[in-house]
Amino acid sequence: MLRPFALCATALLLTVSTLAATEDSDRAEIKRLIDGRHWAAAQPLLEKAIAAQPQDAEAHYLLGLSLINQNKGDTAVAPLEKATALAPTNSEYQRALGDAYGVSAQKSGLFSKLGWARKCKAAYEKAVELDPKNIFARASVMQFCLQAPSIVGGGIDKAYAQAEEIKKLDPAQGRAAYATLYLAEKKYAEAFALLDDVLKDTPNDYEALYQVGRLAAITGEHLDRGLATLRQCLTLTPPQGQPPHAAVHWRIGNILEKQGDKTAAKTAYEASLRVDPNFKNAIEALKKLG
Repeated sequence: MLRPFALCATALLLTVSTLAATEDSDRAEIKRLIDGRHWAAAQPLLEKAIAAQPQDAEAHYLLGLSLINQNKGDTAVAPLEKATALAPTNSEYQRALGDAYGVSAQKSGLFSKLGWARKCKAAYEKAVELDPKNIFARASVMQFCLQAPSIVGGGIDKAYAQAEEIKKLDPAQGRAAYATLYLAEKKYAEAFALLDDVLKDTPNDYEALYQVGRLAAITGEHLDRGLATLRQCLTLTPPQGQPPHAAVHWRIGNILEKQGDKTAAKTAYEASLRVDPNFKNAIEALKKLG
């Protein structure tokens, strides 16, 4: 029912600076592994840090991120609940907990699903309450409202309200939010036009380039252009919080599949997994190709 929005995008913002009881060498290694998205390798070091200092909120948070990014989101609930209990005013910890609840909703039966979904929404809204300027939290609320049924608080009008707040905080992120909503409502022309306006002013806007490629991959429209913008993304460094190159390669594969070139698509998915071996979308795409 729910797909967490931009899972763990803010992991890219981490400094891993407050793992108080962790040896300097381990702390540096944890940072290196997380920056490189080597989540499975980071997990035992984080568990070691927690064993040494059970009250270290950041260590619990990072362990939760590690589990989510290993497609173990339901097992991330416990460490993220601990992180939010230890640091109840941390907006990002609350947002990540909402992601874990969202994954648990996906994996649950019908009756449990509704309960997890309500907890997901409550965590996202708490994250916004704690920090109204947390764009990732607002984006998470937006995606929840877009995808969830009204019985658990979803609704397109609520999603647009969050997109407008995001736009006030960051016009570029706001454009991406509106493009997401236009796509959901199949307003493809409006979505492409919005991104065209961005690229006229800033031709190397990574986010807009990626969104054009994403729209092309999903809609099947403007495939050549989408391929070109995604390949342009690969020449740029992903800004903090934006889709990594693993996602770019995966979207390139999506477009190549739509163009009927399965061999090239397979190569693109493999390139995605070289960047991030745990990138679930590329793993699943390769399985479907056979």
